[in-house]
Amino acid sequence: MAETTAVAVPRKGRPLEAVLERVAARADATELADSIISTLRYEKAITKGRAEDPRNVYERLADYSDLGHPHRPEFTLLRDDRDGLPRRVVFDSVTVETETGPIQLVGREEPFRSLRTHSFAFGFDSADLVLEEVVALRPEPLDSIADVNARIDPHDTDVRVVTGLGDTVHHTLMATPELLDSYRADGATRKFVAEYEGELCISPRYERLVEAVLGTDVMQDVEFCYPGDGQEEEAGIAETGVGVYLTMTGGTARDHGLELGTQLFPSETVLMENVEESTDGDAAVTALFGDVETELAVQ
Repeated sequence: MAETTAVAVPRKGRPLEAVLERVAARADATELADSIISTLRYEKAITKGRAEDPRNVYERLADYSDLGHPHRPEFTLLRDDRDGLPRRVVFDSVTVETETGPIQLVGREEPFRSLRTHSFAFGFDSADLVLEEVVALRPEPLDSIADVNARIDPHDTDVRVVTGLGDTVHHTLMATPELLDSYRADGATRKFVAEYEGELCISPRYERLVEAVLGTDVMQDVEFCYPGDGQEEEAGIAETGVGVYLTMTGGTARDHGLELGTQLFPSETVLMENVEESTDGDAAVTALFGDVETELAVQ
């Protein structure tokens, strides 16, 4: 019997759904993936007050999890950050049979850091976290996932990016037409930022990411600022005049009178490998999740 390979995945959210959708497509596990996704979406609706359930959270957890069946999903409870710190149902684990061997998806709050501490050989997380934690800042901009590994110091971590899953939204540069006109800029571009002096509005957690994708050279006369408490990012950018935020359609940005500009970097769920922990027997992971057209060379 082939040995089971453990893969760290997020406990909830878009990155976990991207992993499950890839499993559904390549491991004949559509029903399993759909059941996990629908359960977590339902629990999110309860958390947000958009749905009600007569069962308490412990009763729901018992109904969702079947500990006696190795190939049924398990869920667990975590404290939520809402008032009173209530418990929330999140993904815990499931084992999936593949043509090259069984894979166990294991939920972790911070999969990337689980790989950094050598707890797993493989894992999935947002590419954003790699930029925020280990990618070196350089004068030239970073604009593709394919270039991430070259920016990772091998003395800092053994983790490398293998491939992306294509669930892409973009960190996009945006600005008000008035500010662009004052600089006689031909749109919100990297060239505009290089000439710009002043505040640039971003989410606080993205300081290092934005500096990496813009490059340190253009940041010399730029100072980060942030939306006010409870304020939408697009609203804060509109007040500042220029900023960077995630966009899918850009509709909210346009509603605030912003002009969408250069897509600076893709925010995408990525498969990562700790090259010191993986073995030749872990081919099941790359066979299931790898993509010939987008797979990256591990350096």
